[in-house]
Amino acid sequence: MAAALIVLAAGQGSRMKSERPKVLHEVAGAPLLRHALLSGAALEPVRTVVVVGHGGEAVETALRGFDEDAVVAVQTEQRGTAHAVAQARGALEGFDGDAFVLYGDTPFIEGETLQRMAEARAAGADVVVLGFEAADPMRYGRLVTDGDRLERIVEFKDATEAERAIRLCNSGVMACDAATMFSLIAEVGDDNASGEFYLTDLPALAAKRGLSARVVVCDESETLGVNTRMDLAAAEAAFQRRARAAAMENGATLVDPATVHFAFDTHLGRDVVVEPHVVFGPGVTVESGATIRAFSHLEGAHVSEACVVGPYARLRPGTELDRGAKVGNFVEVKAAQVDEGAKINHLSYVGDAHVGAHANVGAGTITCNYDGVGKHRTTIGAHAFIGSNTMLVAPVAVGDEAMTGSGSVVTRDVPDGALALSRARQENKDGMARRLMAKLRAAKEAR
Repeated sequence: MAAALIVLAAGQGSRMKSERPKVLHEVAGAPLLRHALLSGAALEPVRTVVVVGHGGEAVETALRGFDEDAVVAVQTEQRGTAHAVAQARGALEGFDGDAFVLYGDTPFIEGETLQRMAEARAAGADVVVLGFEAADPMRYGRLVTDGDRLERIVEFKDATEAERAIRLCNSGVMACDAATMFSLIAEVGDDNASGEFYLTDLPALAAKRGLSARVVVCDESETLGVNTRMDLAAAEAAFQRRARAAAMENGATLVDPATVHFAFDTHLGRDVVVEPHVVFGPGVTVESGATIRAFSHLEGAHVSEACVVGPYARLRPGTELDRGAKVGNFVEVKAAQVDEGAKINHLSYVGDAHVGAHANVGAGTITCNYDGVGKHRTTIGAHAFIGSNTMLVAPVAVGDEAMTGSGSVVTRDVPDGALALSRARQENKDGMARRLMAKLRAAKEAR
């Protein structure tokens, strides 16, 4: 059965105390909304509708950065979850399949859980609700069941004491045939303690039609919602615990796991070693056998087998390290291809560049890539040797097996095998240092 996602992202999130829409606050380098869509991707949806409200333009702009195909529907006034879902009706006109309602501030629903909901639909349940056994039910809606049949969902405000004693709680996630869902929503009223149109009314309305409703149960940790800054921090911590455990289960070594921070899409191969206090930003892949040493920061980078990065290294977006390359302490690399076996070991900046195989870039080398208006490219050939404190003023190329003398400012291409020297001739003035210091001291005493 074809699937569509309806992701609710219209809430103001006033408890976040932020000008930014709640669903755009980030966990592991990605907006909460993106996490929700990644969960839904397990269903291979043919349509995705994101319902926006507060800060809708900002949400739509961000959405285009990671899902160009999603359709945006606007909820101009917040009148409850059923009202929010109803805004997606137009975008799903003509759709024949199941609609899954997800939430932009609930980032951790597992794709496998959504698959189990789809299986329950395929097995004959007309409405499927995702529930969880709460350690502390608090103010969650309660799922009232009869055996494996879901009779109704009761919001906490409307629940009796007996209903509040139920520990099976509502996550809000729901699946139903799209046409049936919108038909049921048309019957939802606002005669309740909040005066809102609740999506939770659907199971009871379905029962009146003789339709069946079932509950699929997941772990409570999947249903963690983010409403406050404390919730956001808790979500980040939960993500990091899972990511660290998964990395180690897949064969990576984390020397001090609690100090390593992953992004939502970090990939580590087997036998990767990650030392303490390493931060992975979005878009990083580290291949098998590489070592990431302490206090390094990587983002948008690909690190091949047997590379060594750090300590105190920064890899910025567009960095490609080929097998066995080394990037050492206090080195920054950006938008650069570093070929097999090349070394950039100390105190250097290499940006918008290509470093050839087995080249050696000496300490303090800088590719001067920016002229104040545009960026320019530097090419360093295979087996080249760049002397310490060389300034490579781009655009410039240093040929294969060429060298630059330490302290040189290189502004012209260096042919293969050539030595480039560009520095003032040294002159020694005998006794000048003593005479100069004496003069300076005398001037100071005279003041």
